[in-house]
Order: sequence, then C-alpha cells, then structure tokens
Amino acid sequence: MLKKSVQRRPFRRRLEQQKTAESSDDNRQEEDRRKQSIDWIPLFRAANESELHQTLADCDVLLLPAGTHLLNPGETNHNVYILLSGEVTAHLDHNLNPDASIAIQPGECIGELSAIDGKQVSALVMALTEAQVLQLSRDVFWNRVMAVPGVAGSLMVSLTERMRRTNELTLKAQREQLELIHLRKELDVARQLQISMLPLQRPMFPERQDIDVCGFMEPASQVGGDLFDAFFVDEETLFFCIGDVSGHGIAAALFMARTIGLLRMLAMNTVQPDQLLGLLNDRLCLANDADIFVTLFCGFLDLSSGRLCYSNAGHCSPMVVTDEGSLLIEIPRGALIGAFPGRRYSAMEYRLKPGNLLFCYTDGITEAQDISGNEFSEDRCLRMLSKANSTPLPTLLETLRQDVADFTGSKLLEDDCTMLALRLLTPPS
Repeated sequence: MLKKSVQRRPFRRRLEQQKTAESSDDNRQEEDRRKQSIDWIPLFRAANESELHQTLADCDVLLLPAGTHLLNPGETNHNVYILLSGEVTAHLDHNLNPDASIAIQPGECIGELSAIDGKQVSALVMALTEAQVLQLSRDVFWNRVMAVPGVAGSLMVSLTERMRRTNELTLKAQREQLELIHLRKELDVARQLQISMLPLQRPMFPERQDIDVCGFMEPASQVGGDLFDAFFVDEETLFFCIGDVSGHGIAAALFMARTIGLLRMLAMNTVQPDQLLGLLNDRLCLANDADIFVTLFCGFLDLSSGRLCYSNAGHCSPMVVTDEGSLLIEIPRGALIGAFPGRRYSAMEYRLKPGNLLFCYTDGITEAQDISGNEFSEDRCLRMLSKANSTPLPTLLETLRQDVADFTGSKLLEDDCTMLALRLLTPPS
C-alpha cells in the first residue's frame, strides 16, 4: 500500500500543463518533446495519440517521494504503472542488494505481470529519487488501453524485451554462481593445504616422554592468518612459535604460509630467537606491497634444563601455569614482522620446571567479546588455566575454546582462534 504522502493528479491536467510549458534551454529539448507527446513511451509508440489522450485523461499520475515503495513482495497488485520520470528500481531480494536490482527506465511498465496473472508481487519496487508514474487500473489497462490499435503489439514487444533482459540477468547470475562455487572449492583446497602445514596431531611428539605439546587453530573465515609450529632443531632443543597475520582470507593465508616456510628454514640455522626474528622481518619486508604484517612469539626450549630463550614481535604475552597458579611472563618489546626492514629484536629467558605449562595464544581468545562488548580477557583465561593445570592438553584447549563460545554466545568467530600449549614432563627414572 502506498504512503499517504504520495500525491495524485489527473493525467489530463498534466497534459494541459505540459502543452503550455515552454523552454529555450537546449538541455531540456528531450523533456520538452516528452511534454508534447507520449509516443516516447514504448507501449504507446504505435498507437493513435489522440485516442490515447482520451483513454488516459482520467488516469492518475502518482508523485512519489524518494524512498517510496510502489510495490512490495507478497502483496496483490491491481494496477499497471508506467514510469514517466525519476529513478525507480526493482529489488529481487529483501536486503536491497544493488547487485540484485534492476533499474527501470522512463517509459517502461511496472507490475504488468502481476496485474495480468493476478499472482502476488515478487519484487520490491522503490523510487530512488522523486518520481512520477502513470497508474492504470487493471480494468482501464485491459478494457480501454489494450483496445487502442497498436498497443497490444507494443506490449508484446515490451514483454519480449523484458524477458530477454531477464534472461541475460539470469545467465549472468548463473555464471556468477558457478564462479562462486568454483571459488568455494578453491577455498576448500586452500583450507586443506593450510591445515596440512600445521602440526595438528595430538600430541605432536608422542614418542617423547619429556615434553607434551598440543596446538589448536580455528579460522574465522574459510582460511585464516594465524599460525603455530613446533619442531626439534636437535635432540634436546625444541623450537616453537605462534603468530597472527593481519587481516583474514586468502592474502593472510598466503602470508602465513610464507612465514611458516621461512621460520622452519631460519630456525635450523640459528638458536638465537632475536636474530631469527630480525632475519625473518627483513625477508618478509621484501615484495610486501600489500603491507601485510604478522605478530609473532617464538622460543627455543632446552628440555634438559627447562631453559626457555624467547623473543617477541608485537604478540600477546604467553601464560605459565605452575603449582602456585598462573601468570603472564614478561616479554621484550619488538616491532611487527614485515612492517619495517632493518628492525632489531631482543631476547629474554625463563626457566620451566617439570609439570609447568606454557600457554601461547592469539588475541582471538582474549579479545573475544560478548554481546555487551566485554572481552574474554587475560584474567579470565588465567583463572581458567589455574583450575586445569593437570588436564590433558587436548582437553584443555577444547575446553578453553568452548569457554570462549559460551562467553560470546556464538560458535562463530570474529577473529581467528589459535592456541599452543607445552607442558614440561618429568621423564621416568
């Protein structure tokens, strides 16, 4: 139903006013021609104009303010409309998606199909600007307008053109749908490749009796930018890292893959984490036209002594769980990796004791928000870890992920969620 603000005036009055209007402006010649005739309307192009004037004289012209809904999906339509001026679109979905809309040109019919078959309206027709439309009731359209010689043939031509244009839009939509299906398949492959790059087996080193390591990564989108890794550089030295690439999607995933590859190469050639980050930063700054960067925490753990030497590049501070409780370990400050070449990093040490747990994570954990905007926070995470020091690592990570979901009220992630847990074990005597 049209809003009350829509004004009406007889088409006869419009014709009388238009015939007396004069203009010397060359830019209005086309408009003036329309004022003096209605044969510019495709439906009336082959019809007798004087007979049409008599037929249409008592019909209304609707003056639609911008934003007016002329037709709404699901309603019954009893009129045929012809756009005289202004911008009007037909939206094929309820979200007003511009890609799913059809622009209606001046002179084109609106609602003729629903007026013909009596079925409910399927599209939302809305005025984008102030518009004028000629309203023809179903009775007038069929019994008077269609009786004018030439109109029926023009209607068939118009319907044919409308069907052709609809077919073209349908074919375009089908091509886009096929491209989307192909892209989704490509993303599935990319996701599988990305997962295959991470050591997701639990535990990571089942043959070792001196260390227990477990990781978890869940991207917010099809592919993500978080990363973690852990491997032995010699019999007693474990290298591990966790990082968070800026952004999401394909670009972040490619940068993540590049980072993982470089880390594995560099970690086998240096046991100094600060030097490693400096080299990694310089390599990733090369050809980084997309200005992507990564936060990263990495360390070398000597299992025989529990000595952990680590460095940091803008990442979250890891947490350590001991018999006395849990705490954040102090970390050195360091520039983001891949942002500025020539940066230098520093290293720090921490000594883990048998039974201690080192928990590393990305900010998708601590910065997850509930519906009120409150963050899950480091404190909440520390409290949870303090209660689960002896919990098996796979269970610990799954429980923490569920706690985040319960806190946010949604299983869907706003950011990638990645965790890496290491527990130093007491080897059997």
